[in-house]
Amino acid sequence: MATSKLAAELGRFCRLPLTHARSAVRAAPARLFNTASGRYGVFEKEVDSIKEAGTYKRERIITTPQASHIGVSTGQRVINFCANNYVGLASHPDVVAAAHAALDSHGFGLSSVRFICGTQDIHKQLEATIARFHGMEDAILFPSCFDANAGIFEALLGKDDAIISDSLNHASIIDGIRLCKAQRHLYAHMDLADLEAKLQAAAGARTRLIVTDGVFSMDGDVAPLKEIVALAKKYDALTFVDECHATGFFGPTGRGTDEFAGVRGQIDIINSTLGKALGGGTGGYTAASAPIVDLLRQRARPYLFSNSVAPPVVGASLKVFEMLERDTSFVERLRSLTHRYRKGMTAAGFTLKGHADHPICPVMLGDARLAATFADELLTRGVYAIGFSFPVVPKGQARIRTQVSAAHTEEDIDYTVNAFTEVGKKLGVIPA
Repeated sequence: MATSKLAAELGRFCRLPLTHARSAVRAAPARLFNTASGRYGVFEKEVDSIKEAGTYKRERIITTPQASHIGVSTGQRVINFCANNYVGLASHPDVVAAAHAALDSHGFGLSSVRFICGTQDIHKQLEATIARFHGMEDAILFPSCFDANAGIFEALLGKDDAIISDSLNHASIIDGIRLCKAQRHLYAHMDLADLEAKLQAAAGARTRLIVTDGVFSMDGDVAPLKEIVALAKKYDALTFVDECHATGFFGPTGRGTDEFAGVRGQIDIINSTLGKALGGGTGGYTAASAPIVDLLRQRARPYLFSNSVAPPVVGASLKVFEMLERDTSFVERLRSLTHRYRKGMTAAGFTLKGHADHPICPVMLGDARLAATFADELLTRGVYAIGFSFPVVPKGQARIRTQVSAAHTEEDIDYTVNAFTEVGKKLGVIPA
């Protein structure tokens, strides 16, 4: 908008003389955006302190679709070793074609929440597919699993209820629990004795809900669901599992942690995402009994006040589930590649966290600056991985969280191990 036109609008709304309004518009950039004035100084200091601590996160830019090999803004073509693209479907041509088809048939977006005019036939198809995939009665879509976790606890539980939550649960679970008025009990990470003690402490609650990640995203360890289910039955509690890093690829047929642990059909609530193994787009969901899902449709605020998941994402997700239900050979391939990678890295002298069968393979380094430097050195050798540090992980536990994909080749695995070894020796992480 031209200065004179903007000044006229400003004068009309603020009742300023036009000459004064013009002066105000000309002065606005300096007054509003000059951080030296001190208006934003406190934020600058916070950012500076983050940089000084070595935990400042710079976003790298990729120039290609998400895949096992990607292009970056430097012009390099590199092996991608840090995506949640576990099955390699993020840019699969069949998935892309399904997104195009839904775009043509159902449009780009709905400009509405579900209960007004935002529910299409394909949304209901996808929810039914998700429920069947998890062996549940029903499912409900959210804009993301962060939203699903943000909405579920407040909608289902109140002050007479109790949540018993693993101490290392995902940030979205923590935030969702904060919105709820239920009693809150933390149990030590995967500590069954402490979980039982907390269940006993919450004996007077109307409903007790045990809350855990199925696979913990930062460490790659797997919750002991069989034992958790046994305790839930003993104390008449419900179980909630976040399956974002398990759905579609973990367990004998990729159904998730409950299948892996042999308790499929015994979990009360499963939350997961469409944004990782299931095509890597966006969207999340809750799969549960019909009464729970029905109550969420009435009360879950992220569902009631957020736009519907976009039709192209829904169409692509339907194709992904069709592919996963038709062929599970990728599960064994991913497990084989994971074992190869873990064996090579351990033999080289690195310390890795996580379950032996899970493709989240955190390479522990400890120091935040070291993790950032290590990641930069890897990039020069054609391996794309990111250093994780506080507040994403606890202080002193910086790492490079590497992730194997079924789209990787054995050559990709071996090349990456060799690149890590070169950098590790150069930086003194492993013996030269």
